[in-house]
Amino acid sequence: MEALHWIKNKPDELLSNHADFSKCFLMGTSAGGNVVYHVGLCAAESWDNLNPLEIKGLILNQPFFGGNERTQSEVRLSNDKVLPPIISDIMWDLGLPKGADRDHEYSNPMVGIESNPNLLDQVKLLGWKMLVTGCDGDPLIDRQVDLVMVLKELGVQVEGSFTQGFYHGLEIIDPLKAKEFSLLVKELIRHF
Repeated sequence: MEALHWIKNKPDELLSNHADFSKCFLMGTSAGGNVVYHVGLCAAESWDNLNPLEIKGLILNQPFFGGNERTQSEVRLSNDKVLPPIISDIMWDLGLPKGADRDHEYSNPMVGIESNPNLLDQVKLLGWKMLVTGCDGDPLIDRQVDLVMVLKELGVQVEGSFTQGFYHGLEIIDPLKAKEFSLLVKELIRHF
């Protein structure tokens, strides 16, 4: 939220001259996708305090979500060379508040949704669009797909884009995949 307030209060000259503050999307990859989800929820609650920024949506690229119970994809990809679940567990142990487990709302968005069914009401009221991406070679894919399904059930405007044959973070090192992802984001923004 501090970054949004910084942009609002002290926009960089480059942003002031070239950015359209009336059409903002928050985007993050992996752990950044998780951060964007939570910042987005906070921003939706204080949207009227962010002028001139007008957020139109959230883009969660392969968001890094977790949970105590292993999903089928985590079991299937337990020996994944990029992001094995055991490494995800260690990251959550290091990153979550002391005493919290992977079913904390910061790790597992389903916990927040189940404990507060109205959590996304403001996102819906504002008409925000969400894009969640993932791939079947990522141990986190089941959590990403589940989030899209639950968001749809709650009436959130959400689109899931899930590919086959790739792994977590591929677009960071593969220019072709980076271009494909950029085109997907461009298409989402253009339709808003």
